[in-house]
Amino acid sequence: MAENYLVTGASSGFGRLMTERLLERGDRVVATVRRPDALAELRSAYPERLHVETLEMTETDGIGTVVDRAFATMGRIDVVVSNAGYGLFGAAEELEDGEIDRQIATNLTGSIQLIRRSLSRMRGQNLDGARRGRIVQISSEGGQIAYPGFSLYHATKCGIEGFVEAVAQEVAPFGIDFLLVEPGPTGTNFLAGMRQVAPMAEYDGTPVGDVRRSFGTGQFGVMADADRSVAAMIDAMDADKPALRLALGSNAFDGIAKALAARSQALEAQKAIALGADGDR
Repeated sequence: MAENYLVTGASSGFGRLMTERLLERGDRVVATVRRPDALAELRSAYPERLHVETLEMTETDGIGTVVDRAFATMGRIDVVVSNAGYGLFGAAEELEDGEIDRQIATNLTGSIQLIRRSLSRMRGQNLDGARRGRIVQISSEGGQIAYPGFSLYHATKCGIEGFVEAVAQEVAPFGIDFLLVEPGPTGTNFLAGMRQVAPMAEYDGTPVGDVRRSFGTGQFGVMADADRSVAAMIDAMDADKPALRLALGSNAFDGIAKALAARSQALEAQKAIALGADGDR
């Protein structure tokens, strides 16, 4: 049965590909973009099933308005896909206050507000006994591992993963569930759209400088395929009970697995110290 989707950041990358695939298979989509003409071609091809909204993720009131219109237009929204966001690269010391505020407002606060504004609408949906709704947050391998130079980006991705993990427990009794998607480096336009701040000479010979140079040399790791990644996302979105997290790409899988193993080993080594901090029983 065809379903209704709300997809943010649909003008390019994962959002664009996902919108195309959903429309191709017969679903209906409310797609948000920053430029009104960004989806003109798709709009012409699917005038009855694609509704386009202009949205700036830093404007909280605008997020609420778009969510309300999406549910009103479609009657119900089965899946909300929180995809809008961008990358910011630079050593923490290189970042300016405005860049920090914009990254957090877009990637973290915007995603939080989108989810918050969707919950009451989803709680009120009557889908004849079926699930009331699913929220998909496009995160990153950077929600669980970190690269030098991406401190603020990681802050937003780790932050939204913690938020989602808590909210998923809060709304499970209402038939609303969540999926966190954690892609690694993928053949999208992420790097092209990434904001790079002015470098400081002091960081040229550090790991930050090494990563900065890797962008132009193609040495940033194996790139996952964007089409296959989106297909895997849609399969997970269609599943009755997907796992909370979905890693995509060998870089993401290997990096997350290594990080989790290292954390587990470090935690186990501290067991006696941790238990020794308990109060008297």
